[in-house]
Amino acid sequence: MAKRERVVRMSVEQPLWRALTGYRVLTMVYAVLLFAFTRDAYERPWIAVAYLAVMCVWTLATLPKVANAASCTKRFLGADLTVALVGILLTPLADAHAQTVDGPTLPSIWTAGSVLAYAIKGGWRWAGVASSLVAVANIVERGHPSRDTLHNVLLVWVASIAIGYVVEVARASERTLARALEIEAATRERERLARDIHDSVLQVLAMVQRRGTAIGGEAAELGRMAGEQEVALRTLVAGGLARPSLVSEDESEGAVVRVVDEDDEADDDSPVDLRLLLAPRAGARVTLSDPGAPVLLPPPAARELAAAVGAALDNVRVHVGEDAQAWILVEDWTDEVIVTVRDDGPGIPEGRLAQAEGEGRMGVALSIRGRLRELGGTAELISVPGQGTEVELKVPRGKAGRGR
Repeated sequence: MAKRERVVRMSVEQPLWRALTGYRVLTMVYAVLLFAFTRDAYERPWIAVAYLAVMCVWTLATLPKVANAASCTKRFLGADLTVALVGILLTPLADAHAQTVDGPTLPSIWTAGSVLAYAIKGGWRWAGVASSLVAVANIVERGHPSRDTLHNVLLVWVASIAIGYVVEVARASERTLARALEIEAATRERERLARDIHDSVLQVLAMVQRRGTAIGGEAAELGRMAGEQEVALRTLVAGGLARPSLVSEDESEGAVVRVVDEDDEADDDSPVDLRLLLAPRAGARVTLSDPGAPVLLPPPAARELAAAVGAALDNVRVHVGEDAQAWILVEDWTDEVIVTVRDDGPGIPEGRLAQAEGEGRMGVALSIRGRLRELGGTAELISVPGQGTEVELKVPRGKAGRGR
């Protein structure tokens, strides 16, 4: 049994969480060292010592909380931001000159870590709310906002929102890539199943049909049923191998990829697989042979070519009989697509087509040749009395898009 493929999703934001963990530790050390070098300037250093002690314990104890998005809960984010805001508002109590001098607050740049956690967790909207609260706390702490204060507030606000937006784009890209990988894996699995079905089940059904027809009687009915099931299964396999249409959408959470049927894109110019249009034509009396890969044509050309094939099969049923056998052969070349319809009837007597056109019966002329002429293609009818009739339909790729 073939090994099944599995799509493994890699988190593109995981490096951001690791960087945030390192940032919180480094800025904690920076805030402590900053106080140690300037402790003589504080009127109430014990307030600063108490706060910094709580901040250090909180930072080290909550390192697992900023290890990934699942651990970083909303409750933690709220508590973490509260610690930062309290530190900012306690700065004037520890240093009475803090409101007159543009010096650092007690948590200093450690506060940015709380805002960045919001940005990585919830995107730019969460970052905007958190940075706005920090901005209000800084303005209240200063009493009267100076140019440096406004500069720092604006810097944190813009930087956090930008990082939050980048995170949202990264998440959307990750979802798109993961979905594309899943579609690719599913397509490969369908192809593997189609090969197995083609090599076993379809061959058995075809053999039952031939043997049942040869034996006759009740076996002939069994052969007919096997032929119908073969056609249905072959159509299902062809539909599974058809190239899916991938549509990108912009939603509130970012771009996503969805698979849609060709009918959903009726107004689109995306190529259509000719095999899917011809598959319903196959049956117990009609054998369809097509390539294993999609035969892609512009929608108008594919529809007109399929209609021409239908007209040829209608002629077989009308002029040869309901029990006539017909074969459809699809050839996909670089510069053109050729579809051949052949039957096992008695053939067309020489001059019969010209006589039918003169009598006003224009089925072949209009239904087949007229359609192909509008596509820039040709329809050639070859008939030998006693050897059946063959209709060869050619559509050049360069002109295939001009159909109606």
